[in-house]
Amino acid sequence: MLIGQRLRQVREMKKLSQGDIEQRTGLIRCYTSRVENGHTVPSLETLEKFAHALEVPLYQLFYEGDAPREIPLPKPRNGEGQLSVKERRAAENVARMFSQLRRKKDRELVMLLIRKLIVRTS
Repeated sequence: MLIGQRLRQVREMKKLSQGDIEQRTGLIRCYTSRVENGHTVPSLETLEKFAHALEVPLYQLFYEGDAPREIPLPKPRNGEGQLSVKERRAAENVARMFSQLRRKKDRELVMLLIRKLIVRTS
């Protein structure tokens, strides 16, 4: 599932309009429409805004199962909690590439790899 389709699905499931998302994120309504229709690929920072507005963890915008499982998030090490600029760029690139995967098997493989990385780092 493309990220825009998932965004729309979660928004509608929460009974929110694009106008509601505009008020919660500060992103104009037509931008949300462009993302949902696959005309624009949002940055990781923008995806975080959408997730916050929808009151869901960010990973759920990438998950397409019927009953999303909670994926344990890695705990910050040595008081660190924020990504470096380099890490943020890498995460944005991964999010952008993930949103462009068309085959379900490819998306499932990427999610499996992410889960294994999370387990190893926590």
